[in-house]
Amino acid sequence: MMRSLFSGVSGLRVHQTKMDVIANNISNVNTTGFKSSRVTFAEIFAQALRGASSSNETTGRGGVNPMQIGLGATVAGIDLQMNTGAAQRTDNPFDLMIQGSGFFIVGDDSGLKFTRAGAFNFDESGNLVNSSGLKVYGWSRTMNEDGEYVAERGQVTPISITQEMRQAPPMATTKIEFSENLNAAENRTEPHSCTMTFYDSLGHRYVTEVSFAFNEEASGTDSSTWDVTIKPEMYNQENPDDIVTLTGNLSTQLVFDTDGKLVNPQSVDLFILEGGTDPASTFGDEEGKIVLDMSGLTQYGEKPTGATAETANGHGPGNLSDISIGSDGKVTGRYTNGDMVLLAQISVAQFQNPAGLEKAGDSLFLPTANSGEFDGIGEDVQLSGGKIMGGVLEMSNVDMSQEFTEMITTQRGFQANSRIITTSDEMLQELVNLKR
Repeated sequence: MMRSLFSGVSGLRVHQTKMDVIANNISNVNTTGFKSSRVTFAEIFAQALRGASSSNETTGRGGVNPMQIGLGATVAGIDLQMNTGAAQRTDNPFDLMIQGSGFFIVGDDSGLKFTRAGAFNFDESGNLVNSSGLKVYGWSRTMNEDGEYVAERGQVTPISITQEMRQAPPMATTKIEFSENLNAAENRTEPHSCTMTFYDSLGHRYVTEVSFAFNEEASGTDSSTWDVTIKPEMYNQENPDDIVTLTGNLSTQLVFDTDGKLVNPQSVDLFILEGGTDPASTFGDEEGKIVLDMSGLTQYGEKPTGATAETANGHGPGNLSDISIGSDGKVTGRYTNGDMVLLAQISVAQFQNPAGLEKAGDSLFLPTANSGEFDGIGEDVQLSGGKIMGGVLEMSNVDMSQEFTEMITTQRGFQANSRIITTSDEMLQELVNLKR
C-alpha cells in the first residue's frame, strides 16, 4: 500500500484535533478567566532510504545528503496560553481580578484548586466563596504589639467573617490630636474654644471644653504665646451625672515662632483623677494617661481661627456595616463606630510553569509534575508585582480573529489531506486496472 494514504490519515487526525481545540476556545470566548489553548504539530518518524555520506578524495566524489520519506504528522503539544485577559467592569465589590501573575486559591474538603475566575461572594455563614461554593483561601489575622490587626503569613485557611468579627469592641482613647489655625489678630480679646472628646474602655463618650487665649504680655517680636485651659470636668454624653475629673497639665502655654509654627510644647499629658460611674471601665493607657498632640496647630495670619480636637484613637462599640477588598488582597471591615479593621488577606498561588497546570473544569486548575507544587502558604500579590482589582472580572483571553484564522487554515489543511487520500486511491485504482 502507498505510504501517502497513511500520511493523509495522520493529517486528517491532527487537523481534527486542532479543530476540536479551536471549537473549545471559541465556545469559551465569554467564560470568565478562561485560558485558551493552541495546538502544535510535529513530523512523524521519517523512513531512511539512503544514508548520508561524506566527500571521498580517493574517488573524487562529493558528499551525499540522506534520503528520507516522512510518514505523516502528529500532535506535538496542546499548550495553555496564560496571558492575562481583558478586564470586564461589574461594579460588584467582591468580583476580583488579578492584574499580573498568580491564581486565586479555592477549595473544599477534597483539597485545594486554583483559578483566575474571581466571581466571589459571601454566603450565609460568612464564607467567601466562588459560584460553585468553593471557599476562597488566604491568611488569617493576628494582633501585633500595638494592638492592631495584621495579616499573619502562614498556612492558608478559608476566609470567613466570624461572629466575633461582626462586632467591634470599644477602645479607650489614649491620644487626641489638635489641628487647624489660631489667628492672633482675630483673638486678642476673645478666647477660642473647642470641644474635646474621648472614650473609656467600655465605650462611654466624655466631652469637655478647651479654650485658647492669646497672651499679649507674654508675646514678643520673635514669638507669640497662647494660654491653653482645659476644664477639669468631663461629662458622659449618655449620662450627664457621670463626671470624670482630669488632672495633669490643665493649663499650659503654646509658643509659636514668627513663621507661625509651634515651637513648644508639642504635646500635653492628662490623667484621670477620679470619676466614672462604671467601676469596670478604665481611661487612657495603662497609666491612665491621655496625650494631647498639639503639633498640628499653626498661627498663620491669613488663615482664620478654627482650632479643633479629634480623637486619634478610641471609639465606642460598633457593628459591621461594610466589607471591602483592597488591591493588596486585604479584606477590611467598616463598622458603625467608624472603625476600620483588617479581617483577613487573600493570598495568591504562584507556579514556576503556569502553562503546566491541568484543567479541572469550572475554570479550575490543578498542579502537575511540570507546573511546580503549591507550598500551602501562597504569596502577597503585590510582592509578585501585581495587584487585585475589585469590581472587575478577567475575561477570556481567546482572540477571535486568531481563532477564525486558525479555523480557515485548519479547514484547508483537512481538505488537502483528504485530497491525498483520494488521489492515492486513484493511483491505486490505476495500478489495479493494469490487469484487465
